[in-house]
Amino acid sequence: MEQPKKNFKIVSDKKARIILPNAITLIGICIGLTSIKFAIDGKFAIAIIAILFAGLMDALDGRIARLIKGTSKMGKELDSLGDVVSFGVAPALIMYYWNLQYLDKFGWFVCLTYVVCVALRLARFNVNSEEETSWKDNFFEGMPSPAGGIIVLMPLVFSFSGYGELFLKINYDLLVPIFFIIVSVLLISTIPTYSFKRIIIPRSMTKFLLFGIVLFFGALLVYTFKILAISSLIYICLIPISYFHYQKIRKEKNITSDKDDGLEDIL
Repeated sequence: MEQPKKNFKIVSDKKARIILPNAITLIGICIGLTSIKFAIDGKFAIAIIAILFAGLMDALDGRIARLIKGTSKMGKELDSLGDVVSFGVAPALIMYYWNLQYLDKFGWFVCLTYVVCVALRLARFNVNSEEETSWKDNFFEGMPSPAGGIIVLMPLVFSFSGYGELFLKINYDLLVPIFFIIVSVLLISTIPTYSFKRIIIPRSMTKFLLFGIVLFFGALLVYTFKILAISSLIYICLIPISYFHYQKIRKEKNITSDKDDGLEDIL
């Protein structure tokens, strides 16, 4: 009598689906760490590009995990740790080696403040992400860490873009610390910013959206720092717009009680 054949598997289907998004997250961490090496070697342009690739990995891992149903608690925590490295530690050290080291102890203090704010922002995000989905999911509470990691590099990006030639002289010793302080405050603030995660595009507009995406990335490849500088400025301009849009939606939803809104335990 023949016995039924057994299918031997190294890992279960669920665990196999978890591997891919976590591998992408780890690749992003490696790219973020490598950007620090480029900064130490004085290759700041490549360091910025490495941060962009780390941001791309960060955008892909979560979406791929949801697409293949490979989400996990480990992946969530790993993603947050990766964000601290790629968008907290790495940008801070890039800017330190480029400019802040010449400010002695104050430059290092500014770097520490920024990294701590990134960590606090990610801890708050992990807590809030466990809440039920609602219209508020269209907004982040404060600036997201990937955006902060790129925005804080704006003075460096600006110097490579050639736009600095439009001005007589830019005092980067003053501009860089100001940017660090502003971004740090935005990270831990409760100012609503667009998340761009639940945008609904009509089917008739899909081809125009795809064309726009191709056009944007094509321009980014050719005019990397110019497009990056313009995109960062546009994002900064969207912050006050997102705030007033959020308040408008709250009034439309007749949300008047905000007794516990924005309050949470931090100890």
